[in-house]
Amino acid sequence: MAHNPQQLLPHLVEQALDLCSADSAGISVLDGPVFRWTALHGKLEVFDGETTPRHDSPCGVCLDQEGALLMRNPERVYDWIRKANITVPEVLLVPLPIDGGQSLGTLWVVAKEGDEFNAGHMETLTHLAAFAGTALRMLKADEKLKQALEEQETLTREMNHRISNIFAINNSILGLSARLAESKDDLVEVLRGRFGALADAHGLVRRSFHPSIKPQGVDLAQLVEKILKPYFVPTLKGQSIQLGENTTNSMALMLHELATNAVKYGALSVEGGELHIDWKCKDDQLILNWQEDRGPTVVQPTRSGFGSKLIANTLRSLQGTINYDWSAEGLRAQLIVPLKNLER
Repeated sequence: MAHNPQQLLPHLVEQALDLCSADSAGISVLDGPVFRWTALHGKLEVFDGETTPRHDSPCGVCLDQEGALLMRNPERVYDWIRKANITVPEVLLVPLPIDGGQSLGTLWVVAKEGDEFNAGHMETLTHLAAFAGTALRMLKADEKLKQALEEQETLTREMNHRISNIFAINNSILGLSARLAESKDDLVEVLRGRFGALADAHGLVRRSFHPSIKPQGVDLAQLVEKILKPYFVPTLKGQSIQLGENTTNSMALMLHELATNAVKYGALSVEGGELHIDWKCKDDQLILNWQEDRGPTVVQPTRSGFGSKLIANTLRSLQGTINYDWSAEGLRAQLIVPLKNLER
């Protein structure tokens, strides 16, 4: 039995059929709100794999009273039996014992005619049900082990994927930063800020490695507040928008670059400077506005630095765009990204 618990169930049902001289026999396994018929033998074998209601069936009554149940002509009480054109002169059911006294199903036999089953049949069925319950417990343990191994494999693949992404992002940042840095100190400062933004974004992502659980997104407002907190508390206005993990990293880098520029040259470089950020969804697109006010006079740069290139490259991967307005009152920037790409 230890090696083939799955094969034991049909054998036990067959034994119940023969020892009780029954017309049909089977096992009903509790599966949420229903029982699932399995290992059926006899005339009802054609219904193997079908389901019956948990709270409107002889099996349900058997579990509720936690003991053997003898019932005659249940089709008179339960419409689903009658509608299936099943005639049950007499049925004897016993619960399948599982750990802690809980029962997850029943073993049952149907008589050829009425008044066939007696106390001896009940005792026989109870012994067989004990073995069937052990087999079911072993099967459930195997299922849990298999699920754990699958989750571990999923975790390994996911971690490999994320590590590869981190290396790719860091390699890109290092390459471009090194080419544009004026000194080693400048390079260290730039990299510290950019890697810090990635770390902040990484900390917001709520991960689950269970196959059936969808990863939770990061709210855009939460991300904006997290990235800009070291510099300024901006005025935010916009609806709740969930970002996928990759998009969270991308948005973090872009917001960090805009904030760094504002601290060095824009509204956040002077006392009294203001920053307003708002966003909305329109025509299946996210439109995010970055508006600086009360800062020094803004002059459009003559060449694109790393920050501008990083923002452009990041938006390109999201099929988005950015428009700059180098107004004398302060920089205005508008990011536009298709909503469908925010879930990545």
